[in-house]
Amino acid sequence: MSKNANQSKNNTRFIYSRSLKEKIPCTEEQFQDFYRMAGAIRKKEQYHHRCKCPKQFIWACDGDCENCEHHLGYKELSLEAPNTETGDSFMDMLPDENVSMEQVYEDRLLLEQLFQRLRELDPDADRIIAMWMANDKISDRAIAEALGRKQRTFADQMKRIRTELHKIYGR
Repeated sequence: MSKNANQSKNNTRFIYSRSLKEKIPCTEEQFQDFYRMAGAIRKKEQYHHRCKCPKQFIWACDGDCENCEHHLGYKELSLEAPNTETGDSFMDMLPDENVSMEQVYEDRLLLEQLFQRLRELDPDADRIIAMWMANDKISDRAIAEALGRKQRTFADQMKRIRTELHKIYGR
């Protein structure tokens, strides 16, 4: 038997199956893929404080958390459970559903006034509004790039426009 054949025979890897309670022979690639996946699952569960697997048993982790004796289970929170950061419940964070129609009309009218003033201040206002509607978190840099303007110039223009719009809004 050659030296290389002997080494490959000794380098056979095994995956431990906790449900079968046996080691299953596999290739090096299968071994790496399996334990990479199992490790990622275990680390995620530990991050969320749902896994208390002792260090000496990490080798037996197969990523099947629902059937693991070290898994703490999934805790479902009620909306009335206190929030640790503020002390308020999550129910307090829900928006009020009892908004009057007058308030909705006022907000809609104000928005139309703001858009109309923006159209007066910037010739590309409709394109800017469309970009805002598509993505409300879009940056001024991305808008400037889409309009073909210099970022710094556009940022200065937007600062001036926002100041003007704040006057309408009453802040």
